[in-house]
Amino acid sequence: MAVVLAALLVGILSSWPLLREPVLAVGAIAEQDYRAPASAQVIDRAALQARRSDLGLRTVVHVTDSQQNLLLKSALERSLGELGRSIATDDLAVPPIDLSREELEDQQQLQGDDRQAWEQEVLDAQQRMLAQGLVASISEQSLRSAAQQQLSALSESKLQQQVGAKLLVRSLLGKTNLRADPDLTRKLTEKLLNQNAEVIQVKTGDLIVRRGEQISSRQFDVLDHFNFVPRRLQLENWAWRFGEAVLGSWLVVQVARRWNPRLQPHHGLVLLLTMALVQGVKLWLRAAVSPLAVLVPPTFLLAEVMGTGTALGWLALASALWPFPMDNMGLLRVLVAFLVAAIAALTAGYQRSRAQLLQTATLLTLAALLLQMLTFRVAEQMRVVSVGLLSSGEPLGEGLVMGAILLLGLNLAPALENTCGLVSRSRLLELADLQRPLLRRLSRETPGTFEHTLMICGLAEEGARAIGADVDLVRTGSLYHDIGKLHRPQWFIENQSDGLNPHELLNDPWTSAKVLQAHVDEGLRMARRARLPQSVCDFIPEHQGTMRMEYFWHAARKHDPMAQEKDFRYRGPTPRSRETGIQMLADGCEAALRSLPPEVGEGEAHATVRRIVDSRIRDGQLVQSGLSRMELELVVDAFVKVWKRMHHHRIPYPIAPKDIITS
Repeated sequence: MAVVLAALLVGILSSWPLLREPVLAVGAIAEQDYRAPASAQVIDRAALQARRSDLGLRTVVHVTDSQQNLLLKSALERSLGELGRSIATDDLAVPPIDLSREELEDQQQLQGDDRQAWEQEVLDAQQRMLAQGLVASISEQSLRSAAQQQLSALSESKLQQQVGAKLLVRSLLGKTNLRADPDLTRKLTEKLLNQNAEVIQVKTGDLIVRRGEQISSRQFDVLDHFNFVPRRLQLENWAWRFGEAVLGSWLVVQVARRWNPRLQPHHGLVLLLTMALVQGVKLWLRAAVSPLAVLVPPTFLLAEVMGTGTALGWLALASALWPFPMDNMGLLRVLVAFLVAAIAALTAGYQRSRAQLLQTATLLTLAALLLQMLTFRVAEQMRVVSVGLLSSGEPLGEGLVMGAILLLGLNLAPALENTCGLVSRSRLLELADLQRPLLRRLSRETPGTFEHTLMICGLAEEGARAIGADVDLVRTGSLYHDIGKLHRPQWFIENQSDGLNPHELLNDPWTSAKVLQAHVDEGLRMARRARLPQSVCDFIPEHQGTMRMEYFWHAARKHDPMAQEKDFRYRGPTPRSRETGIQMLADGCEAALRSLPPEVGEGEAHATVRRIVDSRIRDGQLVQSGLSRMELELVVDAFVKVWKRMHHHRIPYPIAPKDIITS
């Protein structure tokens, strides 16, 4: 019920903007005369938006680039130097410019201080031209005319003016010293909009629109200003949007269950409440919301605790349910955020420690910054978005906000895992540390059980790896599956080093069966006190399922042929996932494989494992596990491979006679 209510909440938040659609609209017919109740100045929003779009595409503020000015000045100085050397050596084979005979003779006569003064005048003329700004697309004729105007001080020597103009044209033609300034462009655009905003003057009693007339955009703005535009539910549009959101929520939960069958209803509730939170933030901030900040962190954290498939499904729905229309800029931002979040979901599954998660979060932040800035720059050049609407600090700010939320979420993740019953891969690896308190107790107080546990871990890990199950979960669950034996370790044969068996002294199969069941019950109590995740706790009862305690069942039949079989079965439940199913099989096969003589061949080991697996199938223990027949065959092969590693042959080392050693 809580999951259903959460899905309805997502639907309401996603369709909320459609709950207050205006009854009147541009192009609708007025049902009555509307008059202004007071004087007012109303901004024509349609004209303002059109002017904003027009200004954004046409208005670009350029500033002179001092670095480019230096490069252009250096080019002119080189040309002047080349010309001077050519005149001095009478070597005009490769002149910097073409000179007529009159110009050549005039240049040859220009020597000493007069030549330095002429060269300085040419340089000064170039600086004046650059100070006004130089456009690369200006024609050669216009540039030559401007150069001659700037060299008007050389009017007493027309030939010097012509040569100087040629040098200026050679150094400046096709060049520019201008660059676009985004901040100044944005400020100019806003200034022009404020100065030239379309204002509608309305006086008290003025007729806004007559009954029966079509409402224009200007009239609609005035009606809306005086609250003459009531809002009401647009049932059809709202129902479609609401239905899409609820159906999408249901699909996300189904994808999550398909991806991870162990997910419980409260996990689905967490999934949908996260979606509702994101939808609420979108509604609250509206156009100011940062897609990077609301899409990437939740996707990354959900991938870590629920799997990549679940996170990608959540991301697809969160991106699709944007509650308001988007312009080109908004669409680009959502696409960039979607791409970064998808990368985050795909990489989260490979992180195996908190340190790696923090490193990945930092790299994701840098990648988001670079990708967003690159996308905006390409969009500006293609005129998809306006340079005037961008500020240089906007992509940086969004990336930093995303990074801050991501790091905050990673720091709060352990508390959320404990509260919501979730478990991340890094958490599983931390719990698998053999220095954990429960595992240390297991190794000290029940050495036989601990050795049995390590053997099962090897079998279960290889089986999980063979069918693509969660190896980390299998390893951690196997380590904790028998912690209940800490309650009475001497009642289990692997811990009876002195050869005394309390069950033989007791001689009561019913009581012995209760002792065996108690190791499951006590294990669950210990696991909950240690705050182990539920997915790990499930290994404790499910590794025994509802199997029959064969030894004590047969002993009870000898005492009383009317003994009840249910008294000698574990209370279960049977394995409900592939991981616990593999662990049950590993627990049953470990003792049988270890007891095989060294000379036994692989075929007999294979038959032994298959016999145990078939017995579990016949007993109905694997019905809920989701293990297919093909997967079971792969698990059998994996167990035999581990057995072969355990029983590899060793070369016998010769032992020296005792008298040689002592001597």
